[in-house]
This record gives sequence, C-alpha cells and structure tokens, in this order.
Amino acid sequence: MATSSASTDRPLADTNVSAESQARIDWFQKYTLGTYIRPALILSHGKGCWLYDTDGRKFLDFNAGIAVNALGHGDSQVAELVSDQASKLIHTSNLYHNEWAGRLAEALIETTKQLEEARVGPGETGFIPGKVFFTNSGTEANEGALKFAKKYGNLQAQAQPNRYPNGKYEVVAFSRGFHGRSMGALSATAAPKYQKPFFPLVPGFVHCEYNDVEAVRRLIRDETCAVILEPVQGEGGVFQATPEFLQAVRERCDQVGALLIYDEIQCGIGRTGKLWGFQNFPASCRPDILCMAKPLANGVPIGAVMMTDAVAALINAGDHGTTFGGNPLACRVGLHVFQRIAQPAFLSHVLTTGQYLQDALRAKVATKHPTIIKEIRGLGLMVGMEFTVDPAPLVKIAREVGILIITAGSNTVRLVPPLTLSNAEVDTAVDILGVALDQFVASLNACKSG
Repeated sequence: MATSSASTDRPLADTNVSAESQARIDWFQKYTLGTYIRPALILSHGKGCWLYDTDGRKFLDFNAGIAVNALGHGDSQVAELVSDQASKLIHTSNLYHNEWAGRLAEALIETTKQLEEARVGPGETGFIPGKVFFTNSGTEANEGALKFAKKYGNLQAQAQPNRYPNGKYEVVAFSRGFHGRSMGALSATAAPKYQKPFFPLVPGFVHCEYNDVEAVRRLIRDETCAVILEPVQGEGGVFQATPEFLQAVRERCDQVGALLIYDEIQCGIGRTGKLWGFQNFPASCRPDILCMAKPLANGVPIGAVMMTDAVAALINAGDHGTTFGGNPLACRVGLHVFQRIAQPAFLSHVLTTGQYLQDALRAKVATKHPTIIKEIRGLGLMVGMEFTVDPAPLVKIAREVGILIITAGSNTVRLVPPLTLSNAEVDTAVDILGVALDQFVASLNACKSG
C-alpha cells in the first residue's frame, strides 16, 4: 500500500462504515458489556503485520493485540498447529497430565538457564528457574505470583517471629506500573483511574516511585514479602528501569528476605530484543519469580509463572489451581512460538529492527515536530513516543490513514508491532505516521486559532 493512497484515497474508517458493518456493531453492543470504546470497524482477517476490516480497508498493525501477536497475523505454522491439536485434544483439566505442558515448561526453564549461565560473570548468580505454573493470562500469572509470595511471607513470619513481629505480608509496587485488573493485581497497579471505582482494594500494598533508589531502601522493609515491578514498563509509558534501581531493589530484597517478582507480561519473550526484559540489565538484577503471558502463544490465551526451586518448594498440592491453564492446545502453540522467538537470529532481528524504527522516527518525525514530540525511547520493538500534548486524538487520525497505534501513560504513543516487522514496513509506518502527525498538528493549530 503506497503512502499516498493510504493518506488520501482510502475511505475513512470511522465515518464511512458500511450499513452492514454498523448494523453488526449495533447488534454486538446490544448484548455485550461496554467496557471498551471501540471504533466503528470490524476486523476480519490479517496477514503478517497487516489487518483488514469487513469493509475492505487495510491497516498496518502497530498494536499487535497489545504486544501479543509476536509472529504477526495468519502465521501458517501456528494455524497448522492449532488445527492439528484441536482435532486431537484441546482440554483435559489439570486432573491429568498432557504431553505439551511439560514440554513447554522444560523449554522455558532450560532455555532461560542456558542464557543466564552464558551471561553471568565470575562470582555472579543469574536467574535459575526450577518450576513453572501455567495460567490463562498475564493478570492470572501475577495473581499466582502474589499468592506464592504471600505464602512465603507467612511461612517466614511463622518460622522467625522475633525477626518479623509485625508479620510479613506487604507487597511493594511502583508508580506507572500496570499488573492487571483483578483485585490483587489491581491493588498493585498504582493508577487511580483504574483503582478508584473499586475501593477498598486488597490491603498490604505499598507504592513507591519507579527508579527512586532512596525510596526503595526506605519502603522495602522487614514486613515486605515481595516486590513486583516491570523491568520495562508498557502501559505506564515505555519506561525502562535503571540498573542502579534494579540492583538496589535486589539488594534490599535480600536484606529483608523478600521475593522479587518481575512482571514481564509485556516486555518478556523477545519484545526488547532479549528473551527476557531483565536480561538487558546486569545478572545481579535477577528475580525470584518471573511472570509472562502476552506473546507466548501468539494470541492463544496463556500465561505462566516461572520461579526458582526455593520458591517452588513452598507451594504444595492444593495451594493454587486453574481449570484451563496449561491446556494442550495453548501449550503446544506456546512451545512452537517460544522456540521460534528464542532463536538468536530472531532476537537479533528484533533488536536491529527496533533500532531502525527509533532512528527513522527521530529522523523523519521528531525533527519535523520538535515542539510536540518530547522523546522517543524504548528497547527492541517496544517503543514509546512521548508528546508534550495529549496524543489521544492522534490514534483516530492514524487509524483513518492506515495504521493502528495505542496510547500509554505520560502522553505516550506505544508502538508494539509484531516482532516479524521488516525495515520496509517500518518505512511505510513512519511515512503514514508522518501524514497522521501533519493532520494532528493542523488540528491543534486550528484549535489555537479558533
């Protein structure tokens, strides 16, 4: 799709919806809860980094299902696996073993061990996972991790009452963090817009400023059973931790006997150009528990909690469970997706393409609009464009000219395309974004003059 046709000739997605599509949207809204405000279009199919709607329009997808579709849309190998497994066995529950959950757990653990052993220096210890618990989503993965940490804290308090006379139950989380919308994960998410309607929240959560070393040393204390954080924040605005911050968190957790949980729901499994987001930092910044989900099965719902043997040893039969987690369909697809992403050549592609994207944005977009684009930042294909104004209207304008983008915190547009993105598609995306930004700036100037 040439940029000129995308920007001038295409029918507007929101204002030229067909009568048939509008009728289907009205029918959908009649029966479903309105927790999302969606544009007036119905996506029908996709291929690679492109999506198509029922009215024949084409969109370059820089959302990827909110960092989910790592291998893009319509991947032939994923489709073949889904079809084959669906014809054999989709679900059995966790009352029985299936052949794929163990294989995926082995791949996650052994691959991570190998990468950690290869990067640690003399006298260092990396993250050495021992067990995996499968869930259906990132929120459920975080909930599982929080439950495991709560049990750990309770056992520590019972075993050492003199050291922990006030118990050991607090969880420290951070500003701009996002951990999910269930009550426990929501309590860890320091965002009033998500929390306020659902007060009172789960007690025992303490919020700290992200990247504030002194605050970490003050707020992580004996009563702390766990610290949860994103090494690279997504929803919060694509901010990465500093090495000094992560090292201070790790050191303080060791001092007070707290577990360190990394929420890598968005930044994990190749998104930053490393297999895990924390691997962009020194090996000393290792977690005790790592949570993953979004890209693991390329859109088939799955999540996982990966933990050290020391944590796993505390969890007994009956302590936690799930009906659908670890089902053979999701795990078979997850194994395939993980093995493809974990390849060094694939991760290298993410890293170089992500840098190409950032360079192109700076050269062709940021330099043209220096008064409204404050910063372009990110790692790999997890890129944020921070604005000096609210960029929410830009999302609609961009959609109209042929690219799907999403906002995040701190006036940021989050760019999280499929990890298979090519340099040619980067060029197309930057050109289309340039058209959208010109229209956005024109609308801002019109408001000022009006």
